[in-house]
Amino acid sequence: MGPLLALASAVCYGLVDFSGGLLSRRAPFTSITFLGQLGGLLLASTAALLVPADAVRPVDLLWGALSGVGSGTAMHFLNRGLSRGAMSVVVPVSAVTGVALSVLCGVLVLGDRPGALAWTGIVVTVPALWLVAGGGAGGRGACGQVADGLLASAGVAVQYVALGLAGTSAGLWPVAAGRVAAVLLLLPTATRHRHHLRLPGRLTAQALLVGAGAALGLILYLLAAQRQLLAVAVVLASLYPALPVVLGLALLHERVTPRQTAGLLGAAAATALLTLG
Repeated sequence: MGPLLALASAVCYGLVDFSGGLLSRRAPFTSITFLGQLGGLLLASTAALLVPADAVRPVDLLWGALSGVGSGTAMHFLNRGLSRGAMSVVVPVSAVTGVALSVLCGVLVLGDRPGALAWTGIVVTVPALWLVAGGGAGGRGACGQVADGLLASAGVAVQYVALGLAGTSAGLWPVAAGRVAAVLLLLPTATRHRHHLRLPGRLTAQALLVGAGAALGLILYLLAAQRQLLAVAVVLASLYPALPVVLGLALLHERVTPRQTAGLLGAAAATALLTLG
């Protein structure tokens, strides 16, 4: 069940990445990011109220809040990079570096001990994600976009590791606490650019829905991390860059390059190895 939950989380994040990237090119990325976190807070709070929690300890809420700081940071810099039309640079850097940092934390700090098959899947995932997102072919002016990707990846690692440390007895309240922290983190920027928040109703609703999808992805990840090694849950959940490529092919009639084809095959092999391992 753990691998399936982690893969479902990847599907959610893939849809969010695809939709959020398109929205960030139609409206200011600061407004899309902030409204998204509000949508995530609404969904996470509702889900937390509906799912029983045996004991919600302050430390669990603190881990959730730290995860939310990571989420807010990751989405801010990811959307900033995507708003510049640099998906082929920002996505691979954030995904691959975020996976690497999270796995290192799981192994070195938390004592995770993946088996041989799982380690093979982890090793295959890193180049596969890079190839899926275009192999870093960012063209001119990529330095600032690489910086966006690196900052986003640090947020991704904090998001995954901190949420994985929350106790199982806390239910979904760590996710809700994280959405509160993310909103508070982004509030000063949103206040400075409050005129950007005056979006048409349709764009506002879409931004809220994208944020709700991200919160659902985190909920699925939390449930996955409670059922298997953190390192394995992180890697499976981080396969999300493959979905925007598939959606781009199916909906936007984009062409898949040989690099991306190799990356998709690698991602499929990594999924099988991690599930079996």
